[in-house]
Amino acid sequence: MRTFYPPIEPYDSGLLDVGGDRVHYELCGNPHGKPAVFLHGGPGGGTLPLNRRFFDPAAYRIVLLDQRGCGRSLPHAGDPDVSLERNNTAALIGDLEALREHLAIDRWLVFGGSWGSTLALAYAQAHRDRVTELVLRGIWLVRPEDVAWTYEPGGAAKLFPAEWAAFRDAVPAAERGDLLAAYGRRLGDPDPAVRVPAARAWADWELAAGALLPTAPPDLDDAACVAMARIIHHYTVHGGFLPDGGLLAGIDAVRDVPAVVVNGRYDVKTPPDQAWELHRAWPEAEFHLVEDAGHGGAEPGTLHRLVEATDRFRRR
Repeated sequence: MRTFYPPIEPYDSGLLDVGGDRVHYELCGNPHGKPAVFLHGGPGGGTLPLNRRFFDPAAYRIVLLDQRGCGRSLPHAGDPDVSLERNNTAALIGDLEALREHLAIDRWLVFGGSWGSTLALAYAQAHRDRVTELVLRGIWLVRPEDVAWTYEPGGAAKLFPAEWAAFRDAVPAAERGDLLAAYGRRLGDPDPAVRVPAARAWADWELAAGALLPTAPPDLDDAACVAMARIIHHYTVHGGFLPDGGLLAGIDAVRDVPAVVVNGRYDVKTPPDQAWELHRAWPEAEFHLVEDAGHGGAEPGTLHRLVEATDRFRRR
């Protein structure tokens, strides 16, 4: 059973100016190795040291970046005065291209989980010639039914009723008919006494179903909670800023890309029907439905499949 590679530290890092935003990136592993870029979830989640460890550091030049507005990128969306107008999928794809060129990388493996899988597919469909392989985990297609599963009472709420009740009850009863709109008003409120509790309630709900078995949530400060909640809300209400027809309509652009798709059978955040629909549209991609896993990329069965994929692709 494959597991994480040992902890490593970056050998370089920086802030790349992408025209009003500065995107934080770090480089790990072998400076002369095969390039691979890791795309975090959320959106708005930021990278973690654990993310470096999906790759053999002797074989890969590992690139991690914090997407616009979160992590160590600037300006930070934890400040409600920071506009999200320029924060969209096309801009994130442009940031990836700017970073690739800045690092003088011709082509790279693209690895993404949850929202990172969405961004990875969107990037590959826009820039097929720059992608050597795709490793995707926890597929989120951001279709209306996928959004409803998370933010309306008939979906994940039935499996996590107490956590859903806390999320729902964080807004007044009169506004619960449209929770996304109610949260949008609060997350942008200039008063921290309104904004921060709403962001905390949002983050608690987002993190409630992160793994098959209960795990301790990450310890996020107020700014990180606000940034994550604002950015996820922003992308969710805009359908992920994806083109008409969504990601499935663009599969022909990446059909020949070597790819591995992994999803937990008991994934409550991105249920496996989304990965299954991707598999049906793209049977050429290797597909794994992990029987004893939820949403987390660190769960043993999922982790095995992900590291197995990066180990195999390091030899291409």
